[in-house]
Amino acid sequence: MGLSAQTEAASTFVGRGNGAAERPAPKPLVSVVVPAYNEAAIVEANLAVLCRYMESLEDEYNWEVVVINDGSSDDTGSLVEAFARTRDNIRVLHHAINFGLGQALKFAFNHCRGEYIVTMDVDLSYSADHIRRLLTRIRETRAKVVVASPYMKGGYISNVPWLRRTLSVCANRFLSATAKGGLSTLTSMVRVYDAKFVRALNLRSMGMDINPEVIYKAMLLRARIEEIPADLDWRLQNAAGPRRKSSMKVLRHTMSTLLSGFLFKPFMFFIIPGFVLLLFSLYVNAWMLVHFLAEYQKFPQYTWFFSRASAAVATAYHQAPHTFFVGLMSLTLAIQFISLGILALQSKRYFEEIFHLGSTIYRTTRDDGSARP
Repeated sequence: MGLSAQTEAASTFVGRGNGAAERPAPKPLVSVVVPAYNEAAIVEANLAVLCRYMESLEDEYNWEVVVINDGSSDDTGSLVEAFARTRDNIRVLHHAINFGLGQALKFAFNHCRGEYIVTMDVDLSYSADHIRRLLTRIRETRAKVVVASPYMKGGYISNVPWLRRTLSVCANRFLSATAKGGLSTLTSMVRVYDAKFVRALNLRSMGMDINPEVIYKAMLLRARIEEIPADLDWRLQNAAGPRRKSSMKVLRHTMSTLLSGFLFKPFMFFIIPGFVLLLFSLYVNAWMLVHFLAEYQKFPQYTWFFSRASAAVATAYHQAPHTFFVGLMSLTLAIQFISLGILALQSKRYFEEIFHLGSTIYRTTRDDGSARP
């Protein structure tokens, strides 16, 4: 059944007795977003798997699949177009060049028609059956975002190369430590969003850092974020052969992770190192003071305090000049780090206030615009 026919059938009424009784409420429309970049080896087979799974949910949901061909240089675009011609609820969006995951998702969000938006990786490293669990959780909890997490209790990772797995685990543990809310993963792309909410976030990221950006801005708005246990399995991806490579650029991903962590808790980058340096400088300067006092006792011939202190400092400095240098430098750096941390926290609070205000204005503008005939 096509998308338009499903929607029409779900919204009809039937007369009973003396009045008209409404049939069960229309099934919500789910938009499944699938970004694709140079995926010719797997895109047709995996889209077929995804569509068969969505057909199994038609007793609960209407659905559409939105594929974003993000400037692929292989046959991905033509293969997806050919696949879309076999169904009337598959839509294909094209980027002329490769902009990155973030831009692909933002582009798709603005073209999705569903009440819920599910984002899936075309390699199906998270199997399609995660979709039902994501949708069930967001409807039960009325959350704005539900994330599939292989790092929480009940989730697992398999067939992932050691380096890729280590980087992912470390990145998510780092971000979990910096973010509030106790989430176990902030980088997973497999999620379900309340469509109206995610479109109102005014996202800026162009690459993979869009995933923690959504979480960060949702937290600023006090939105409810949930997780479900997930199974991350690269068996199908590895079976696709050596031609297919992970799209993650290690250095870029590492830098974006650090930046995301800074946005969540800037004090971790300044105030904590500042206090560590401060403790170290206090230790060094205390040692320097002890030696100064010891040398001070050796100059009883000076009756004036400043003359005696000057001679003691000169002698102590001659014996261990590095102590004076290290102590004073570490104290200076500690003060600078702590000051930068305070400024960063202040800037973060200003940003949060501006973001709240901007989001309110943006939502009001969108609502007013959609209400006009």
